[in-house]
Amino acid sequence: MQTLWDVLIIGGGPAGGLAALDCAKQGMRVLLVEQRSFPRWKVCGCCFNNQAQAILSSRGESNLIVDCGGQTLDSLRLGLRGREATLSLPNGYVLSRERFDQALIHAAIKAGATARFAITAQIEATSPGYRRVRLKDHQSGATSHVKARVVLVAAGLCQRCLPKNEAGQSRIRKQSRHGAGCVVDDDSDHYPSGAIHMAIGDQGYVGLVRREDGLLNLAGAFDRDALSQGRGAVDAAQHVLNQAGFPVPPTLQRGQRWQLTPALSRNADVVAGERFLVMGDAAGYVEPFTGEGMAWALTAGAAAAPFVLEGLERWTGDLETRWKTTLQVHIGRRQMVCRALSSVLKRPVPTTVLFELVTRWPSVAESIVSSLNEEKLPSAKGEPCL
Repeated sequence: MQTLWDVLIIGGGPAGGLAALDCAKQGMRVLLVEQRSFPRWKVCGCCFNNQAQAILSSRGESNLIVDCGGQTLDSLRLGLRGREATLSLPNGYVLSRERFDQALIHAAIKAGATARFAITAQIEATSPGYRRVRLKDHQSGATSHVKARVVLVAAGLCQRCLPKNEAGQSRIRKQSRHGAGCVVDDDSDHYPSGAIHMAIGDQGYVGLVRREDGLLNLAGAFDRDALSQGRGAVDAAQHVLNQAGFPVPPTLQRGQRWQLTPALSRNADVVAGERFLVMGDAAGYVEPFTGEGMAWALTAGAAAAPFVLEGLERWTGDLETRWKTTLQVHIGRRQMVCRALSSVLKRPVPTTVLFELVTRWPSVAESIVSSLNEEKLPSAKGEPCL
């Protein structure tokens, strides 16, 4: 394997995968490394809203979701204390992360990128014109070094790729909830396809969606105390579903691939430094509800290439500042709505009031959902707005 790359991307999720695709299409020498083996499942609602699809279409991948078997989503079903409300969900899709992430990286490889899996990356010293990166192969234990003129860090919530003196801190917001999820083989008719089923409880919420393979994907956000009681995630999910009046899938207790996440709501102090840019969940995260998380990641991935091209010519502090502004304009403002909803759902009285508003005036709630789906593409010139 060559030792000098135009751009090295750490992380094979939506942000890293799309950045690899876009950079490769523009003729750059791209190396993507991912610490896990693919295909792999992640705690995620695996939903794609209108913004996510617009980003894919803008990069020539308008059919990727459908070609992988993605199924349409047209409604959001809410449950609170035995009452239900259903809202329209514009232009939604569901596709498992196993299929989507792998398909996106395959597209990047087809465009000329190189991808390596089961590899851990650690950014090391800066030299004139490049960063040195240490790679460790999980299977053999062997280490090697490569050079990259630009490094994109898309390594998730708890990335530890940066040197300590450059990483800053990931500031967890007060009362941040933790994610937990699994996939269950459920053939009942309680959770039909075409809808996101969201159960709201006093210690968290659970989203359930029927995947393209018929399995039921469960992803929830829970108070930390709820996960530490009883049998952890299983009991927390059952409690929320019971409170909402949603039936508990008979196979939930045998749910395969239960995973937990660190605290979800957090801000990163550092999103750019000498020849590196931070993106995706590693740049800051908020609890999403109807596919926003995937849209944020894809938007960041689509924004990166112009900055990489500029950085190949000359790296400047202004470039770093504009990257931070770009993330704020295209992602931070969208996250504000989800952060407000998350704050409301942590308090019983405001939650009840909000639910009453949704049931009486669903058009108001649907306008909020539509705003989260609004298409806004990053600039092709590395500017904050298009």
